[in-house]
Amino acid sequence: MVFEYILKEKGMDPDKDMSIDRSIDFGSTAAAFSGGQGDFSVEFEPSATALEKEGAGYVVASCGVESGYVPYTAYSAKESYMKENPEVIQGFTNALQKGMDYVNAHTPEEIAGVIQPQFKESDLETITTIVKRYQEQDTWKENLIFEKESFELLEDILDSAGELEESVSYQELVNTDFAEKAADE
Repeated sequence: MVFEYILKEKGMDPDKDMSIDRSIDFGSTAAAFSGGQGDFSVEFEPSATALEKEGAGYVVASCGVESGYVPYTAYSAKESYMKENPEVIQGFTNALQKGMDYVNAHTPEEIAGVIQPQFKESDLETITTIVKRYQEQDTWKENLIFEKESFELLEDILDSAGELEESVSYQELVNTDFAEKAADE
C-alpha cells in the first residue's frame, strides 16, 4: 500500500503505468525477484540487503524515506486496560523509549552487536549494514509519540488503497500521554 501510495504521489498509476504482481506471498517476493520474476521488488529487511549481497539486485530507494513517517509499528490497548493499569502501560512505553534512545545514541556496529541474538538468520555484517541504512535514512524517530501528521498519512495511504471505510478522529483514537511522559524522562 505504501509503495503504491508513493507511486500515485509521484504521478504514476500503479494499475496503468506498470504491472505489479500482487499474488506473490510477501515472504516470497525476494526469491521470486532473484529467480527472475519482475524488474523490481519491494522488500523489508533483511531481504533487501540479502539481494544486494547475492548480487541479485540493488536498493534504489526507500519507501520509508519517500513516504514520510508511516507508523509501521503501533501498540494498542483497550482504554479500560490503560485506565486500570497505567503503570504497566507506562513501564512498557518507557522500555521502548529506552530502546529508541539507545539506537539514536550508538553506532551501527554497537547496535548490531546488541541485537544480533534476535536475528540468528543474519550475520553481524548484514545486521550492521541494515542498521547503518536505517540510521542514514532517519528511520528511527527520537520518541514514540504518534503524531497527528503521521496518523493522517496512514489514513491517506489506507484510503488510497481502498482499505479505509471512514476516517476516525486522531484525538478519539490516539493517546500520546504515555509516550510524552517517556520522552520527558
